[in-house]
Parts: sequence; C-alpha cells; structure tokens
Amino acid sequence: MSTNGGRIPDGPEGVQTRLLYELEPVVEENLNRHTAIAKDWMPHDYIPWSRGRDFAFLGGEDWVPEDSPLDPVAKTAMVVNLLTEDNLPSYHREIATRFGREGAWGQWVGRWTAEEGRHGIALRDYLVVTRGVDPVKLEALRMEHMTAGYDSGEKTMLQAVAYVSFQELATRVSHRNTGAATNCPIAEQLLGRIAQDENLHMIFYRNLVAAALERAPDETMCAIRDEVVGFTMPGAGMTDFQRNSVTIAKAGIYDLRLHHDAVIMPVLKYWKILDRSDFGPVGEQARIELVEFMAELDAQATRFVEQRERMRARQAARAGG
Repeated sequence: MSTNGGRIPDGPEGVQTRLLYELEPVVEENLNRHTAIAKDWMPHDYIPWSRGRDFAFLGGEDWVPEDSPLDPVAKTAMVVNLLTEDNLPSYHREIATRFGREGAWGQWVGRWTAEEGRHGIALRDYLVVTRGVDPVKLEALRMEHMTAGYDSGEKTMLQAVAYVSFQELATRVSHRNTGAATNCPIAEQLLGRIAQDENLHMIFYRNLVAAALERAPDETMCAIRDEVVGFTMPGAGMTDFQRNSVTIAKAGIYDLRLHHDAVIMPVLKYWKILDRSDFGPVGEQARIELVEFMAELDAQATRFVEQRERMRARQAARAGG
C-alpha cells in the first residue's frame, strides 16, 4: 500500500491512514479465513431453466402480469433486492477508494466484488426465466438506478467499515426473508444461498472493526455511532424506495424491529460496545449517544409492530365479516 511518497500525519488527522496499514495483517488473516470457508456456487444451478420461453422479439410472447407466480409483496421485495445488488460498480468504487487496491486490502476488494457479482446475475436470471416481474420495467429501473449510481458521501475508512458491518447483515436478513415470502422453494434456496455470502462478508468487516476498536477505540466508537444513527440501505435512492420499504416492512420482511434486534444489536454485542471501559471522553460520549439512539429505535420498533398488529387484526375482522 503506497503513501504516495508522503509522510503519514501524526495525531488525529493521521488515524485513518495509520489504521489502513496497521489493519492490513488483520485483513490478510480474515481474507485467508474467508477463502478457506467460503464455498463457490454456480448461479446457473439455481435457475429453473426448463420454465423459460422466448419473448416476442424471438417469436414468443411478451410478459403479461398473469405470467408471474409471485404475489405483489414478493415481487416488490425481489425487485428492491435485485436493484440494490445491481449497483455493484458503485460499491466497488466506494470500497476501492477507501481501502486501496494493493496488498491484502486490494485482494479483498476484488474477492468481495467477484462474489457479490453472482447475486445480481442469479436474481435477474430467476426473475426473467420464471417471468416473475415485467422484464422491460425491470431493465428500465436497472438503467435508471445504475445511471444514478451510489455515493455514500465523505465517509472515512472507519465509517465505511462500520457501515458495511451492519449493511451486510441487513442484506442477509432481507434476502432470507424475501425468499420465504416468495412461496417458491427454488427462490428460497437461491436467496438463502445469497444470504450465506452476505453473512460471511459481514463477519469479515465485523472482525476488522473489532481490531480497529483495540487500536483506536475513540475514533472507531465515533464511526460506529455515526453509521448506526445515520444508517440507510444502499438502495435508498431508487425510485419508490420509501413506498416499497413500507410494503416490505408491513410484510415483516425487513422492519424496524428486525433492524434493531437482528442487525444492529448482534453486532454491537459482538464488539462489547455496552461493556467496554477503554474509551476516552470522546468515545464515551459517542457511546452514550449511541445507547440513547438505540433506546429510541427500540421504542419506534415497538410502536411499529403494535400498529402493524392492529392493522392485521382489522383486516382479518373485515375478511371474516
């Protein structure tokens, strides 16, 4: 990893750069661990090709809504998940810019990108072959979303690593629950396979943050607070994302309760954020702010679940009447 011939600044302004160097052995160790346990899989194995047929351009029939075996919620979740995966070129740029393209960091950036590439390939093949969604609309959304790209702003290296620790786990939860919502064993198998990848990626990043906490506890704690408080999914910029997120949340595929219980808290507990005693004044203040935010998030999640249960009860009563 090159310093571009310059001297690494002393003090707070050099923390991020110093950590890139100090964490490289940790990156290499976790990269070796990852490659030893990650199992290659073939996207084409998960696609029911026998269900495919030509579209009108080749003399067949174009898509009509009656073709889709998916209910509206499953279609919404599948499209959101796929469009999120589609922005891989932007995500690659984000991590390559912050982590570099040399040494163990660069090897990881390449490996992660290659593994993530399978996800969009397989999801699109499944949806097109099974005619799960309108392929013309799907392609228009892909063009729009990828043209806009993804820009996380001015995240530091620490903020980026903290963010993906949570984001990879959030994606795992979303994919797995989307699979269950499809009522299709093939889709559920595919999304479960993708979720396994996301979990391994989460473990990689989570371990890096754990190592950073040992080396720069205050700076890392501030990054964790920033990313939990300001967390948004990488697909937030896509068309109708907010409306689709509400649909997905009402179905229980990904909601505030899952975000709190199944994504944020498990990672915080792994880092022992609530029990650590090695923070200085700045880190301790960041932890206090994080704890206060999590309490409010927990309360919001409870209110959302209660409202959803009341809504479901009303719908059941109307259906029964």
